[in-house]
Amino acid sequence: MVFLYMADKTNARLSYIERETASNPLPVLFARLGLFTLLIALWMSALSFAYGETKPVHLVALGDSLTAGYGLAPRDGFTAQLQAALTERGHQVTVHNGGVSGDTSAGGLARLDWVIGPETDAVIVELGANDMLRGIAPHVTDKNLRQIIETLQAKGLEVMLAGMLAAPNLGAPYEAQFNRLYPQLAKQYGLVFYPFFLDGVAGDPKLNLGDRIHPNAQGIEVIVNNILPTVEKLLARTTP
Repeated sequence: MVFLYMADKTNARLSYIERETASNPLPVLFARLGLFTLLIALWMSALSFAYGETKPVHLVALGDSLTAGYGLAPRDGFTAQLQAALTERGHQVTVHNGGVSGDTSAGGLARLDWVIGPETDAVIVELGANDMLRGIAPHVTDKNLRQIIETLQAKGLEVMLAGMLAAPNLGAPYEAQFNRLYPQLAKQYGLVFYPFFLDGVAGDPKLNLGDRIHPNAQGIEVIVNNILPTVEKLLARTTP
């Protein structure tokens, strides 16, 4: 109705212009072009109001070398492949690489404030592998992860926890303490939870670099395919 009213008013004005400028058609042409532009702008505005503009979700992957893409071309790393997979599935999301090779849970906590910018909507926390490799006591890792989670939730951010498993050579007591750390945290804080970040990749030489620790490009592809449904659960909880 608004469009029709404005069109009627404008047509009446155009009729007046036509009578007054019969010898020179240019004003009429410019007036009609102005009407067309106005109606297009109003139509686009109405569509935006009716359906809303979708704002992309900003997702940060806070982690160590596994999220940083150690030894890989930028396009082959975890965040790049996850970005591509989510985009292919129709999600409007920007995945930010918050991984630092060699980082422990303490390192992730220390740099949290400058990694998580004001545009962040959700965070994947992938930390603890280096704690385990260095034999850091599980209760220390637990404390650091709790502080990270609580800080993120206090900012109103959705959190997904990506778990890790201890190497058997660290001994049964350490393995038991470390392995139950992640499920307990996820349950206590109500997090989206992926139990083992390296699921389907750990121990397979075809999917890892020569060090047998870091995934190669094909290994990252396996990780992304496996973790994708869990990341989509995180996105379902997230409001940009």
